[in-house]
Amino acid sequence: MAVKTAPKPLLDDELEQMFALIKDADSVELKLTVAESEQRSTVAALGMDPLDAQIRQVFFFDTPELALNDRGLVVRARRVQGKSADTVIKLRPVVPSELPAGLRGSPDLVVEVDAMPGGYVCSASVKRSLDNGDVLKVTGGKRPLRKLFSKEQREFFAEHAPDGLQLDDLSLLGPIFVLKLKFKPADFDRRLVAELWNYPDNSRILELSTKCVPAEAFAAALESKAFLRDRGVDLSGEQQTKTKTALDYFSKGLAA
Repeated sequence: MAVKTAPKPLLDDELEQMFALIKDADSVELKLTVAESEQRSTVAALGMDPLDAQIRQVFFFDTPELALNDRGLVVRARRVQGKSADTVIKLRPVVPSELPAGLRGSPDLVVEVDAMPGGYVCSASVKRSLDNGDVLKVTGGKRPLRKLFSKEQREFFAEHAPDGLQLDDLSLLGPIFVLKLKFKPADFDRRLVAELWNYPDNSRILELSTKCVPAEAFAAALESKAFLRDRGVDLSGEQQTKTKTALDYFSKGLAA
């Protein structure tokens, strides 16, 4: 049931727009999702050890009709094994140069361009770290949702959410069980990240990614593409969106 997008080469004007966004971003994340039929072979080809993976539990919050998603707004909480939990209010797409100066200077704001075969998007995320237990209390119904978010996050949400919609009005969509593995393959100078998202209908999305600073984006893309191709990883498959797939799955459950 994954949401898929067939990769098509970007046109020249699209490439120009992407690199204009990259120039003003904080970071670039290059992503590739691997078809389920290719996941086992990809894990073997890249020498990934699942025992080194970190367990994560991801929760999204939206209305049953996905009113936030329609506005490009994502509200997420995440519990992480062995580390602090985090929450994020994310808006996409954005143009970095058009963000308010006060927000752009915040240490809790990250502006990032996500690029995958055939597409890209620039997002602005306001983040907060907190205890894993805090997330559990809220998702267990013991505390209101707004308690997970900082004042800055709540203000960012209020500015972009539909009029009258409050954080405490949102429904819980999740959780998704995720395994995240950071690793450095032999004969490759960059660190890769693999995320395996396991959905309740037993479908899976395996995403490979690597992050870089904006100045390295072009070189990182070429190097990563060549490395993965040499290892036999299929670069031409349909691309799947982790967040939208999760939202669609759980919103259907709420409607039922």
